[in-house]
Amino acid sequence: MNPGYSSAPYSAETVALQGRRHEVSPGQSGGLTGVQHTIVNVPTEPTRDYLVWSLWNFVYGNFCCLGLAALICSVKARDRKMVGDQLGARGHASTARVLNIAATVLTSLTFILCIVVPIVVTAQGEKYPRYNK
Repeated sequence: MNPGYSSAPYSAETVALQGRRHEVSPGQSGGLTGVQHTIVNVPTEPTRDYLVWSLWNFVYGNFCCLGLAALICSVKARDRKMVGDQLGARGHASTARVLNIAATVLTSLTFILCIVVPIVVTAQGEKYPRYNK
């Protein structure tokens, strides 16, 4: 048995070198070196539930009931978030987001086609009274 080592059943990583000098590479400190582990808890951003956007689409832009479906998914996302199920909340929030995007785009297109286009056509008709009978 070597002097400075105990006969305890420890692995080689946990036994410090006692009484032995080890060579140090240039640029390193001469002290004992070891692996340090650092655990960093990064707070995750809370899951967005898009409830206000869903309410807006439900009240003002409920194209083909997409606003209602988005509102239901938003409420489910909020419920999952309150319970602590972040994965379920992200899934419902993602669905609500897609439905809100679809409802917003379709409502905007409908608005443009039903309101703006007739106004433009009427204004163009006033420019050419000969064709307007």
